Amino acid sequence: EGRVEVYHDGKWGTICDDQWDDRDAEVVCRQLGLSGTPKALSWAHYGQGSGPILLDEVQCSGNELSLDQCKKSDWGQQNCDHIEDAGVSCDPFTVMHRLFLSSPAECCLFLLPSLAEGTVRLAGGRSPSEGRVEVYYNGDWGTVCDDGWTDLSAQVICRQL
Repeated sequence: EGRVEVYHDGKWGTICDDQWDDRDAEVVCRQLGLSGTPKALSWAHYGQGSGPILLDEVQCSGNELSLDQCKKSDWGQQNCDHIEDAGVSCDPFTVMHRLFLSSPAECCLFLLPSLAEGTVRLAGGRSPSEGRVEVYYNGDWGTVCDDGWTDLSAQVICRQL
């Protein structure tokens, strides 16, 4: 369960909850390979995201294999604030999952649970196992300066992931 974030054109972003319903949640859960009872959550139930809001007016029938197949606004076309970030619960699963569709540069989906300070992620890589190191702090993602960065630093990040 968590806030739904998508990766498109080199950027992570959220989905606006306009038209967001359980049929959309069903597609998200299916796309992430999760079974359970899909439930759509609105009004930034899992917290407000930061950065761009990439999708709006998502209207799935519930039978699609991915959000890409659903009716939706054009990428980046929206009239929302982050207080409207969409969330999903795929009960009984509560772990974080990531699925890249065809290639990370085109689109991928991320179900973002409530984050603890110091949570790390990789961004901008060609696969989920590489990229720029980002740290969640004070409600936002930031990068890590490479001064003093060593292989040992990278090993610590890999263990955290």
